[in-house]
Amino acid sequence: MRNNRLAEVTLAGIGHSGYFPRGKSPDPDFRLILKALFAACEDAGISPKQLDGLSSYCGPPTDPRRVAAAIGMKELKFAGLQWASGGGGTSAAFANAAAAIIAGYCDCVAVIRSVKMDEGTRYGQFGGGYGGGGVETVSGYGFRGVDKAPYGVLSSASTLAFQAQMLVENKGIDPAVFSAVSRASYYHAQNNPDALMYGRPLDAATYDDARKIAEPYRLYDCCLENDGACAVILTRSDIAKDLKQKPVHMLSVGETMEFRADAGAFNWPDFCSAGFRALAPRLYEQAGVGPQDVDVVQIYENFIHGVAMTFAEFGLCTYEDMNEVLTFENLIAPSGKLPLNTSGGNLAEAYVLGMGHVLEGVRQLRGTSKNQVLGAEVCLVTAGPLTPMTGAMILGTGDVR
Repeated sequence: MRNNRLAEVTLAGIGHSGYFPRGKSPDPDFRLILKALFAACEDAGISPKQLDGLSSYCGPPTDPRRVAAAIGMKELKFAGLQWASGGGGTSAAFANAAAAIIAGYCDCVAVIRSVKMDEGTRYGQFGGGYGGGGVETVSGYGFRGVDKAPYGVLSSASTLAFQAQMLVENKGIDPAVFSAVSRASYYHAQNNPDALMYGRPLDAATYDDARKIAEPYRLYDCCLENDGACAVILTRSDIAKDLKQKPVHMLSVGETMEFRADAGAFNWPDFCSAGFRALAPRLYEQAGVGPQDVDVVQIYENFIHGVAMTFAEFGLCTYEDMNEVLTFENLIAPSGKLPLNTSGGNLAEAYVLGMGHVLEGVRQLRGTSKNQVLGAEVCLVTAGPLTPMTGAMILGTGDVR
């Protein structure tokens, strides 16, 4: 049954700071956040002073108290944080913001996140996350790294490549699927002047000739490293109807961590999973739609094989027909059967821990995307996969609601 109260939450404004190659932003993290916030407020047609809540995830470096003071917020009524899991926390931050609005804590919440890779650890290097690191160490390696570091498994890419190889060997996934997903993202980026890969098309030969990162990953199977920030304004529908933009409604949202999904040393019971098997049916039921109703998808892709597993776990294809469904022609807008990551996504637009996917989902349902899917009414936006906790949202137009 559709959760009507959740559908009362509207995504009313979107904005970003501009995207820059890693270390090339002229602004520090705090200024990037403010630029994104001001842009989102202008998009919604409200003053930043009208905000009364902030929500984020994965330990952002920007203190909400400082943000509230800088934008002149009259009262910060809600400050929420989803704790961990990188881009897997994106949807959780939106769930927290929506819950605060529904509960009456506040009326207008901004979900914010930034990435400034010269001010912190690069995700492609050893230390933290899947590669190890952390506070407690043995011989210089974090407890999560001692099982892998001696064998050269030092990063998220080298760790998660084991999953990708299992898909190829055990599920019969043709590596051409990975090529199609990557090339579709680059294809869409060519129509998006904000994308970092704008003006840098990717053809099949260039993809195939790219250097290996960790088998089966090639260079273009891995997300970008960059600087930038994004913000999204959430408010009640009765407020949004008087604002600047066509309303986009949150039909369902949720997060999940299945049993022992964070077990180290490759001891996850369901090792070859995107982490959506429990969540996907719950989201469809809550939204009152099914896989057949989804018009466009914005799937978080830190590494390429996560997209394939997400398609399967959300019922958009099966492993048996995946090689036929996930083709370049099917994944591009406007002609494809189910266009994917139509702004360029993490691979070709920018990596802001999944926030860019939400912005593009809103644009698609407003009808303002640079790669518009004609008549789009339902958009699936995922957070994660490939993190212990994952999440997702289903967004819809007023017609669907």
